[in-house]
Amino acid sequence: MTVGLRGPTGLVAASAKEQTSYQEERLLIERVKAGEYDAFDAIFRRHVNKVYRQAFRLTGNETEAEEVVQDVFLAVYEKIKSFRGDSAFSTWLYRLTMNVAISKLRRRKRSKEVSIEDYLPRFQEDGHHLVRPVFNWGDEVDLRLEKEELQRLILEALNELPPVDKAVIVQSDLEGLSNRDIGDALGLTIPAVKARLHRARLFLRGRLATSLGYSPT
Repeated sequence: MTVGLRGPTGLVAASAKEQTSYQEERLLIERVKAGEYDAFDAIFRRHVNKVYRQAFRLTGNETEAEEVVQDVFLAVYEKIKSFRGDSAFSTWLYRLTMNVAISKLRRRKRSKEVSIEDYLPRFQEDGHHLVRPVFNWGDEVDLRLEKEELQRLILEALNELPPVDKAVIVQSDLEGLSNRDIGDALGLTIPAVKARLHRARLFLRGRLATSLGYSPT
């Protein structure tokens, strides 16, 4: 009878593979710093799909996501010598992607200014909601909206958030990053990330409630 090897053996194999990949990438980075175009092309092919995916999640637009990819890898080519290896290359690349995408969002001409506060809960001095009863939109969504319609409303609401708030909620709720990683990518403290995330979620809840014909508060 043959017994499959799992557990520690598998972990060691995975760790060795990751270490090899890390070493290969470090060598590629050194070659890029030395001006070798083939090495830059290899770095590009390793990371282009992930950069595009991150850019598209934030911009929600194929053309803009492609522009972000171009700008990011141009920045990599120009700034690679400043990469000292204090963090993983993927982390450094992620920061560049976020910075470029947020800059593009800030340059957008918003057709309609939205006041975030209009969709946040309001409370009385005793701490109770100012408007009652509070709408429990979670139950209503499943009954009234098709999946595609719900996605459209959520995307519209996301696009009404300030760029940094949108980046925080996209990274947390769509990409599953930790608050620490989000803070590192955006230059925010962990309390600031938590505050922006809480505020963005409340806004999305209120905005969706309004779309369904209910008071956001």
